[in-house]
Amino acid sequence: MVKNIAEEEQIPSHFLAKILQQIARKGLLKSSKGPTGGFCLKVPANKLKLIDIIDAVDGLNNFTACAGGLPECNSAKACSLCDRWKPVHSRIMVFLGKTTIGDLVRDAKKKADKPVKKKMARRV
Repeated sequence: MVKNIAEEEQIPSHFLAKILQQIARKGLLKSSKGPTGGFCLKVPANKLKLIDIIDAVDGLNNFTACAGGLPECNSAKACSLCDRWKPVHSRIMVFLGKTTIGDLVRDAKKKADKPVKKKMARRV
């Protein structure tokens, strides 16, 4: 499974395996060893939010720190970049907090079921 996904996504399989192991350690995936082993969701897809996966892999510190990397910037005294970034950040956090793996799977299936329309070249 890991090897197949890694090939399809064109990323090293050991890199993907480490990420999946991190997610499993956080209790979002089950892992099984051996020749028929792999990973499966421990949490139902319609309950597993994108923010949970990001938190399991990278943590949420990158989402709370100053967008410009200024250590003196904080919620009480935000820099000008953070003032502009705040509304965008809020929308991203809402999206990540509401969107589940189940949503993405459902959307991907809808896309796969839609017939692709080919554009005809217009002759002059």
